[in-house]
Amino acid sequence: MGAQAEKWVLMVTARTPTNIAVIKYWGKRDEKLILPINDSISVTLDPNHLCTTTTVSVSPSFVEDRMWLNGKEISLQGGRFQSCLREIRARANDVEDEKKGIKINKEHWQKLHLHIASYNNFPTAAGLASSAAGLACLVFSLAKLMNLKEDNSQLSAIARQGSGSACRSLYGGFVKWIMGKEENGSDSIAVQLADEKHWDELVIIIAVVSARQKETSSTSGMRDTVETSALIQHRAKEVVPKRIIEMENAIQNRDFASFTRLACTDSNQFHAVCLDTYPPIFYMNDTSRRIIGCVEKWNRAEETPQVAYTFDAGPNAVMIARDRKTAAPLLQRLLYNFPPQPDTDLDSYVIGDKSILKDAGIKDMKDVEALVGPPETKGNIVGEKSKGDVSYFICTRPGGGPVVLSDETQALLDPLTGLPK
Repeated sequence: MGAQAEKWVLMVTARTPTNIAVIKYWGKRDEKLILPINDSISVTLDPNHLCTTTTVSVSPSFVEDRMWLNGKEISLQGGRFQSCLREIRARANDVEDEKKGIKINKEHWQKLHLHIASYNNFPTAAGLASSAAGLACLVFSLAKLMNLKEDNSQLSAIARQGSGSACRSLYGGFVKWIMGKEENGSDSIAVQLADEKHWDELVIIIAVVSARQKETSSTSGMRDTVETSALIQHRAKEVVPKRIIEMENAIQNRDFASFTRLACTDSNQFHAVCLDTYPPIFYMNDTSRRIIGCVEKWNRAEETPQVAYTFDAGPNAVMIARDRKTAAPLLQRLLYNFPPQPDTDLDSYVIGDKSILKDAGIKDMKDVEALVGPPETKGNIVGEKSKGDVSYFICTRPGGGPVVLSDETQALLDPLTGLPK
């Protein structure tokens, strides 16, 4: 294993995007292998704005597998981590780094220990698919470290065993997770429907309504729904298969009207199924519902959809505008209805692609205060503006898949010790 057997550390750092489902995954037919009861489709978000960065390292000096998430050490004993580690180690190959004089034979991987550090640049467990990006990044970076020959679709079947939605983060653009029929889950994989350039005029604005960890985790929520909801089987067997076909066509044809109808109705039905669970699960809150109201009023007033909305298992709204021209008035409406607290800095209230602020003619808080109510609210009784109900907004777009970061300064672990920097 190399000349200075106890001294070397070999590392790989990768960045993986998160994704937002526009046809939802909710419910498993196999809890252990994480096999879903229906297909799902997602949009990958630009990793420049929402991503997980993970550094994986190996050294004969490491005495156990260890992991740090956002700077805090966490246990790797959970079944999901163990599944991913076991599956990847079983597929490992010989690795040689001539520059460092390191050679690892594939049988050594079973004995060598790993150090893993992961960082999300967005809230963890608040309904922004942090586990999806995290597990996808873990699998992708370990596959590079251990020289796996599997392609991303085959890797997605491993990532799926860590977190279902993670399989969709192995690709950029528009991704379909095929539920599969095999009992061992070998055909439950992700495939790319179209890359991020296919429909690159779309603009995505996320309202982070709450960065807090949600009360009901997706895992327990899904289990309760499958056990108690009378609607879930109807959704999985009758509704979703038709929507999947329609959504694939809408994406292929860049048909925004159909895309909007399908994304909004599927999100609403997913939350209806949560409500039909006993006891009921409430992921959305009053602010979430007010955002839906704003979007629906505007879409109706224009008589053609301007914006689609979708909510995962949390209160945060993901709004997809048809183009940049639409994104600017969308941001104006959002800032008018959900202004920040008086002491908030605009720079931290709207993050990500700040050029949308410029398009909207907003340079500072005075511009936000000067915004007037949109035309579709004229004649309506305008309620109190909801200051502080939204924590912040993220402006983004469809983005690419996972990449290895070759710049060592971006590594989260020290190249000499393999411990967090």
